[in-house]
Amino acid sequence: MDMLYPKTWAPTAVDIATRPAIPSQPGVRVTAQGGLARVLQDRQLHAVFQPIVDLRDGGVHAHEALIRGPVGTPLHSPDALLSAAAKEGLGYEFEMACIVTQLHAWGKLRQSGRLFLNISAEVMVELVAHRGIGHLLEQLSLSGVLPRYVVLEITEHERVKDMDRLDEVVSALRETGISIALDDFGDGRSSLRLWSQLRPEIVKIDKYFVQNISATADKLKTVRALLQIADIFETSLVAEGIENAQDLRVIRDLDVRYCQGFFLGRPESQPLLEVGEAVTELLNDAPIAVYPESAQQVNSGLINGFNIIKAPTVTPKTTNNAVASIFQLEPNLHAVAVLEKGRPVAIINRLLFMNQYAKLYYRDLSGRKSCMENANTEPRLIEKNYQIDELVGILTSEDQRYLTDGFIVTDNGCYLGLGTGDQLVRNVTESRIEAARHANPLTFLPGNIPITQHIERLLRKQTRFVACYADLNSFKPFNDCYGYWRGDAMIRLLASVIKTQCDAQRDFLGHVGGDDFIVLFQSPDWRERCQRIIAEFNAQAVHLFEESARLAGGIEAEDRQGVRRFFPLTTLSIGAVVVPSGQTLHAEDVANQAALAKHDAKLSGDGFFERMVA
Repeated sequence: MDMLYPKTWAPTAVDIATRPAIPSQPGVRVTAQGGLARVLQDRQLHAVFQPIVDLRDGGVHAHEALIRGPVGTPLHSPDALLSAAAKEGLGYEFEMACIVTQLHAWGKLRQSGRLFLNISAEVMVELVAHRGIGHLLEQLSLSGVLPRYVVLEITEHERVKDMDRLDEVVSALRETGISIALDDFGDGRSSLRLWSQLRPEIVKIDKYFVQNISATADKLKTVRALLQIADIFETSLVAEGIENAQDLRVIRDLDVRYCQGFFLGRPESQPLLEVGEAVTELLNDAPIAVYPESAQQVNSGLINGFNIIKAPTVTPKTTNNAVASIFQLEPNLHAVAVLEKGRPVAIINRLLFMNQYAKLYYRDLSGRKSCMENANTEPRLIEKNYQIDELVGILTSEDQRYLTDGFIVTDNGCYLGLGTGDQLVRNVTESRIEAARHANPLTFLPGNIPITQHIERLLRKQTRFVACYADLNSFKPFNDCYGYWRGDAMIRLLASVIKTQCDAQRDFLGHVGGDDFIVLFQSPDWRERCQRIIAEFNAQAVHLFEESARLAGGIEAEDRQGVRRFFPLTTLSIGAVVVPSGQTLHAEDVANQAALAKHDAKLSGDGFFERMVA
């Protein structure tokens, strides 16, 4: 075990007792009698190394040095060692012992490539303050490791008490050739200010945002955001926690440069110099990942998109004559709000008010009275950040006064302005349409925008794929005969059948609208999948018809010209367009040619037609 440490430094009881004062846990006396202290004195730590892979060429770019305690003891795991260091007040000694152990082991291996060493911000500052950078350079020299191959990976971000001092230390370390990384960014302790101020060469994305990214839309969005930040700060990212092929494919397609995890290589005393065959095949595999999609959320600040009318207001003390003057000066104003201490308490409808005001003798009898006698004291109030469902609730409520009175827009209860009923209907409708472009409200499948984005990704990566357009035959007569409820059931059935025949990791399923679906296949057996989709749907759709229709083989209904005739049972047609790799097309070109292939499929006898992209 003596060979684990250079002879120039090993923590002894004297070192521990006589070092400069170091903050430790309250009530904990620094002592050499604990279990970790004995491990340090007996030099029983040993290093292991986990590869960090460059996704651009599939090579091992670097290794992260990790630490282990005595095998077969409670202090073998790194978590147990860290807990013991905190309990025994040996944080500084433990981290320095780790670094020396790891450097010495790496030096003995005489491996090329960069070495990542974990160090807390607190210990980094303390090391430079009490021993100087020369001490670290001496350890590097004794181990035969050049500074330019070392990356100090800062951990424990929440303990940074003096960020400016840390910045000075980092700058001094950089002058020696050492690089800086931030560990576990996004774990709740990380700071965007720390990233901005230190400008680390590398930032490691916390494994929480990487694991299961292939099935979690929010994690995908987070990593995309981190890529944008990294571009601003000219930082390389490392995705930690890669444990399966699906997550690796997504990280690859997002253009994250480096990654690390058990799927690529586990920590070993002998560093892994090449990734396994499965990893190499995936990195060279042409099919792109199918990104997880989440239903598009309507903008919470929906009212902010309204053309809010900045109308004059009145108070309960305002006279009817004064209100009449406002309406005469503002001929297009549909109403005025009544405010009390800045908050709306009523609304006065122009038409109703002017009808009263025009009556004989009204001005003489009531012109100087309070306008409240003509006010609606239960106005419709809409907060500027109302959600779409709340607005839909207004449209469907029994109280329809918003159609004539309009509504009052508020910000935390305070008056902002007025809106009209037609504005409300129009904005809710437009918001629903926009949401449906992202996710179809019936099947919750991706809508037109995600479909287009995925086609663009396929074309940009020059990947071979097949665009299939699926459409129902004789669906309108079925929907007219049995009603929209059963029509919706048939559309959901089609979505379910297609989904079961798609490889979730390779094939993208989108719902254009109505009974039209798009499938973007990367599976090599796509023809067989299409045939199974057609056969399975046709077999199941029969059961949505009444028995009499099944026996007759169809139903009587009106066609699009209003002529009543016989329609066969609803079946499925799929038109396919094969798009070879390297095509210089636009997403619209692919979609249009798939639609033409669908038309030909409807004319074919078996409901399937295939063509090459023109």
